[in-house]
Amino acid sequence: MSTRSGRARPQAGGFELFVWYFIRLSGLALFVLALAHFSILHFLYDPAEQDSDFITNMRWSSIFWRATDWLMLMFVIAHSSFGVRVVVRDYTRGNVRTFLTMGLYLLAIVLFGLGTIVVMTLPRPIMS
Repeated sequence: MSTRSGRARPQAGGFELFVWYFIRLSGLALFVLALAHFSILHFLYDPAEQDSDFITNMRWSSIFWRATDWLMLMFVIAHSSFGVRVVVRDYTRGNVRTFLTMGLYLLAIVLFGLGTIVVMTLPRPIMS
């Protein structure tokens, strides 16, 4: 006897199948990125010495770290938005579903834009 948990893979292709796969793959990517983020900041560097100067001078002075932090932020926004979208589709109908889904997409776009602006426009320190 086999018991399954979770949402079944959509039989039809298209956007629903993309969302189904994306949630699973982005969850795996988030696990790896969050574990790497935690390991680097708590094992390679002393957390007692980390403050805002550490972030701006050590981490975000490198394009690599900015891109890594931005990538993790974008995965979080996309993964959570698609996850909430599935919940909205499961528990609402009609105009309420449409209103909540459009609001969710709008919120995701705003958060994507704000996150990108913050990561890209933080001034790079002048190293002396």
